[in-house]
Amino acid sequence: MERGILSNYDLKKPGTRIMYYLMTLIVLVMVCTMLYPMLVILFNGLKLNTEVNSFPPTFLPSEWHFENYSKAWGHIELPLFVRNTLFIFAGNMVMTVLVVGFAAFSLSRMNVPYKKVIQYFFLLTLFIPPTTYIIPNFVNLRDLGLMNTFWALWLPAGANAFFLLLLKSFFDGINIEMFESGRIDGASEPRLFFQIAFPLSVPIFATLAIFVFSTAWNDWYWPSLILSSNERYPLATAIYKYVIEVRRLDLNLRFAILTMISFPPVLVFLLFQKYIVRGLHLGGVKG
Repeated sequence: MERGILSNYDLKKPGTRIMYYLMTLIVLVMVCTMLYPMLVILFNGLKLNTEVNSFPPTFLPSEWHFENYSKAWGHIELPLFVRNTLFIFAGNMVMTVLVVGFAAFSLSRMNVPYKKVIQYFFLLTLFIPPTTYIIPNFVNLRDLGLMNTFWALWLPAGANAFFLLLLKSFFDGINIEMFESGRIDGASEPRLFFQIAFPLSVPIFATLAIFVFSTAWNDWYWPSLILSSNERYPLATAIYKYVIEVRRLDLNLRFAILTMISFPPVLVFLLFQKYIVRGLHLGGVKG
């Protein structure tokens, strides 16, 4: 058990075998607790509305009504809101690469005065509850005239202290001789970033892309404060306004809509899961 890899000889020991089966049981329970809500959403989206509201509730539909999805598709402009979400994701990702990436590169590979103090300052901000700066951010964006624009979402994305420290930790692991060789050959700092640091940091940027995508896909509160039109609403905000808060909408259609928006992030995770694990392993934040 201490090595983390069990051989057949280890499993012959009663204590080790009991622990192995107990751990397997715990993992299975965790998997079931994670899958159950998703299956409930999926199956309720295929039931009649009367069956969804019946008591006692049923897990599987007595009749499969796939037409619920076509009705749900007509209730809300999903392509428009998905497009807005992808715009927000693309802008946030650009800000992460250019602003956060440059800041992390400066703290890691340039002679910035008091960079240790700056690093600890960013580390300190991680302990401040995000709700405390919602109002200052709102006032600043309103004074700048950026309300109901994508810039109100893109600009705050360039001030992510967690991403900055994660990237700095990754840049610290790149061989410094590569940057010194570039400087001797006359390369500027932006060129060192784009031609050396960035290509070698694709795993960590891929990991951050997953986090940025997840935030853009799931965040509904902040966009609902600063956006005020369908032409700007991301998907999560639109779902809250037109699905969750609407009273005169059948419950089975709500579940059908939630099913359609729940599975794309899962597919994205399955496609890029190796980058997530690798990036987190390589870019662990150091003190």
